[in-house]
Amino acid sequence: MNIPFSPPDISQAEIDSVVETLKSGWITTGPKTKEFENKISEYIGIKKTACLSSATAAMEMTLRLLDIGHGDEVIVPAYTYTASCSVIYHVGATPVMVDIQKSVPEMDYDLMEKSITENTKAIIVVDLAGIICDYGKVYDIVNRNESKFAVSEDNDIQKRLGRIAVIADSSHGFGAVRNGKKSGMHADFTCFSFHAVKNLTTAEGGAVTWKSIDGIDDEKIYKEYMNLSLHGQTKDALDKTKAGSWEYDIVYPAYKCNMTDIQASIGLEQLKRYPNMLDRRQEIIRKYDAAFKERDVKVLSHQSDRYCSSGHLYFIRPEGITEEQRNDIIVKLAELGIASNVHYKPLPMLTAYKNMGFDIVNYPNAYNYYKNEITLPLYSKLTDEQVEYIISGVISILKDYER
Repeated sequence: MNIPFSPPDISQAEIDSVVETLKSGWITTGPKTKEFENKISEYIGIKKTACLSSATAAMEMTLRLLDIGHGDEVIVPAYTYTASCSVIYHVGATPVMVDIQKSVPEMDYDLMEKSITENTKAIIVVDLAGIICDYGKVYDIVNRNESKFAVSEDNDIQKRLGRIAVIADSSHGFGAVRNGKKSGMHADFTCFSFHAVKNLTTAEGGAVTWKSIDGIDDEKIYKEYMNLSLHGQTKDALDKTKAGSWEYDIVYPAYKCNMTDIQASIGLEQLKRYPNMLDRRQEIIRKYDAAFKERDVKVLSHQSDRYCSSGHLYFIRPEGITEEQRNDIIVKLAELGIASNVHYKPLPMLTAYKNMGFDIVNYPNAYNYYKNEITLPLYSKLTDEQVEYIISGVISILKDYER
């Protein structure tokens, strides 16, 4: 067999929708994008959504919405993809990396609290693999440290929050649930990715949702995201098509990261199919869990009485193997036609962050989690036959490494 790692699940419905959009004559941000935003809001159960070009753009625009920049600090886990951290540099703020817990790739909350200073303006929490983090603990810590928060008097949102902002990098988490609430309802701001390898794709794309803030109109926040994503222009192309509505203003020199109707037309059809796609991912997770239950392998828990993940990534961590042995296993899987991956090399191991002074020796839990982590294929198009082939391949290879 030849099993790719994470191909997109595209049906004829998505193809037809894109063709319809192409024929409509409206292919950039327009009615399809606005419809997609509304459908996402309905799906999650929140008031507003802003669609953008990526989750990275969503996180960066959120930092800019909060006027976070030079002199400010943003806490972020060391075990994540670079986008969670690079956006902090983009706005000129200082990232404060925190190690993860020993048993799960979730930020160590005690270390997070110790990292808070009077310069801390936000915490970026990462819902890795589609498992929603414990935002109850995060808010307890944030509220306990409210007296340390030095608000920027020039930013209404910061003033109304009156505390450190909680931003979810839920690039993996669209559709995940914790305590009866979907991702998008937990953090102050939640950023999603619709990249090609994500559960729900628009090829490239992302979105941001937010919890309503007392004294701040949701529509005002939405318009601010739209301005940020389109050069600071007060009218988008759709608004300018109305009779006599050509005139616009540029309120500040902003950025260009809007979603297009071509992308949204894919997303609208994906969203219709999404519940079934999530169910299939959970079926595969149960098969994997059952197969590895009696093996000397650690796996992430994707479901409990409190939460259900989006089933985005399936991690295995064979006990007692080295980083080099892990890499050998990945090669052997590839020789069987099984593509696998690693999520993630901790940020302090990457050249960009090493050059900034970060050292992996200060993040032992992140390194120990990474060194034997292997990510197996997990997507809605996998057949039962392919799943069984992956399981048998992994087990046969691991026998050579069992103690």
